Amino acid sequence: MTDAPRTEPIDWDLAVATARRLAPKGPDLPPADARAAVTMLRDLAREAVAPVREVTGLVAPDSSPAVVVDRSGWIASNVTGMRVVLSMWEDFADKTEAAPAVVRSLGSRGTALQLGAVLGWMSGKVLGQFETFTDPGEPRRLLLVAPTIVNVEQQLAVPPRDFRFWVCLHEETHRVQFGAVPWLADYLADRLAALMEASDLSARETLQKLVAFTYALIRSLRSDSEVSVVEAIQTPEQKVIFDELTALMSLLEGHADVVMDAVGPAIIPSVALIRERFTTRREQPGTLDTFARKALGLDAKMRQYSDGAEFVRHVVDRAGMDGFNRVWTSPTHLPSRAEIHEPDAWLDRVMGTP
Repeated sequence: MTDAPRTEPIDWDLAVATARRLAPKGPDLPPADARAAVTMLRDLAREAVAPVREVTGLVAPDSSPAVVVDRSGWIASNVTGMRVVLSMWEDFADKTEAAPAVVRSLGSRGTALQLGAVLGWMSGKVLGQFETFTDPGEPRRLLLVAPTIVNVEQQLAVPPRDFRFWVCLHEETHRVQFGAVPWLADYLADRLAALMEASDLSARETLQKLVAFTYALIRSLRSDSEVSVVEAIQTPEQKVIFDELTALMSLLEGHADVVMDAVGPAIIPSVALIRERFTTRREQPGTLDTFARKALGLDAKMRQYSDGAEFVRHVVDRAGMDGFNRVWTSPTHLPSRAEIHEPDAWLDRVMGTP
């Protein structure tokens, strides 16, 4: 007698199909212009390697070319990442299998529809992404979402080449963070696994909260979106881990924001204008965006990345970039959530700065 196959906690195919159906269309470009935008993004991604290395002092051993994707490609990548994240949770399959069949079926499809709606909406917001979680043996790629980049640059009315280079610098910084710091990806995976293992939710409750939970985990390395798993936190143990993750994500995003702005007008002539208009866009979303951000818990997290940038700038001002880079030497040197707001406390603990 063979064992019955396990039921997937999410109908992944349905999630992908839903996201692709709901993803925004456009912008409308002549084919020649679309091809030119893709070529430029690939070229600028390569050009971003040297300035990021110069500003950060970090060297990633792998400088494989960035992959320019459409929204459908970004959706597929994130669904893969979410599956990898869930595979870290050893108890999850047992919890879902223990639920009645009707709960598993409705939960699988219902969660897929919700997840697809979230990913469809986000595919119109995300400009780029470094893949943190991939299938075993598959390389992590730097993704640039061409239609969304072009759409946003048109909305902001900024020089296309400057804006595209600015985005490439941000995403290249994330690639370098994980490429130059060998323990970082494993540390993040360990903390995420610990967060999930500390869950005391039932199978039904888990399925209900899974969209917000997995969305927050896999979308943690984005400048346009923010980690928000508050609704999934149930225990004091999870609260401690959540604070560690919040501090790490604030650090990573703050560092990337500082780097993308540090290149200066010699490389990106309109960098000040881009930052001003991009920040205004973040702070003044439209009515639908406002609703979606509040529903996903994004508004409160915007400040975390601003706090991360302030932390990085303060430490660099006080200790230089070499001093700041001690943050990458060990997990014990990562700032706590409190230290993100009190960088002098981090300096005192790690460097003995009076």
